[in-house]
Amino acid sequence: MNKFKQRIFNLPSNPQLKQRARELRKQGVLSEVLFWNEVKRKKILDLDFDRQKIIGNYIVDFYIKKLGIVIEIDGVSHNEKLEEDEIRDNYLKSLGLTVIRYSDLDVKHNLDNVIQDLKNQIITNLVDM
Repeated sequence: MNKFKQRIFNLPSNPQLKQRARELRKQGVLSEVLFWNEVKRKKILDLDFDRQKIIGNYIVDFYIKKLGIVIEIDGVSHNEKLEEDEIRDNYLKSLGLTVIRYSDLDVKHNLDNVIQDLKNQIITNLVDM
């Protein structure tokens, strides 16, 4: 029996972004590939992760549908996009989603710590449900 209470989210999706999401999956940004290899096939708490999920007019890096959690991995370019990221996060939160961000460098150099933090955040998120 699954120990997680499933949350149902009917999320808006822009079908015009399908090709772009597909391209992003194929690009294979190193930090995203490293993270994906750690979470795919229900390796983390038996949860299913989606990669490059379209939500509204945005494409999020990773998404846990069962829990409504978005995981973003931010490279250096995000330092100049803080306002855009805040608008995006506020939109995602307005849909009832939780947004968790990790830096590209942390994923590349401290992946074990990132994964442990993610597990802790998931468990904390479940307690708050």
